[in-house]
Amino acid sequence: MQTKSMQIGRKRNLLRRYQDVMDEFNKHDCRYIPISVIHREFIYPKFHISRHTLYRILNTPIEEELQEINRTQPTLFDL
Repeated sequence: MQTKSMQIGRKRNLLRRYQDVMDEFNKHDCRYIPISVIHREFIYPKFHISRHTLYRILNTPIEEELQEINRTQPTLFDL
């Protein structure tokens, strides 16, 4: 059984990974390039995630959840 701090740490790392994917996605202009092309040309070769996972990341409020996690349990690096 996992402890609460381990669950929070896993969620924090997942959200940081999501943030890295979002940063890469935002480098490209999705107004002119379809999301499927951005995924195929830029996201998949770097992160090896499916399109379904990319859509899940796009619909996740990453910054709000990270702020909530950091408010409940700050790390040594956040001080």
